[in-house]
Amino acid sequence: MARLRSDFWVSAYLRQRSVAGVIAVLRRRGAAEAGAVFIKVDMLDGRVRLFGPAPPAFDGPEADGGAVERRFEEVMAADPVAVEDRLVREVRFDPDLWIIEVEDRSGSLGLPETRA
Repeated sequence: MARLRSDFWVSAYLRQRSVAGVIAVLRRRGAAEAGAVFIKVDMLDGRVRLFGPAPPAFDGPEADGGAVERRFEEVMAADPVAVEDRLVREVRFDPDLWIIEVEDRSGSLGLPETRA
């Protein structure tokens, strides 16, 4: 089945984080239809986690309405400079990607995480 458009998914994710009382902002707008989404979680203590799309084999089951659920895996957990360097490389590789930045002391993504 089809996956929900990236622009709709990002909008819903930002709203969900806001409702949960977590600061989340869109840092980079990507391709509306199918841009990859990366989420940087700042734990406000000098540590940062970066999540990216899980490989297709890890896609979750179809959600209500027939759309494939997006899954994320931790790409890296490091200092902010290393994570920013990684994001710069990702943007060079795929200029259509989205970047969301979240501030959450627990380091939680707020979504199911896939461990490879």
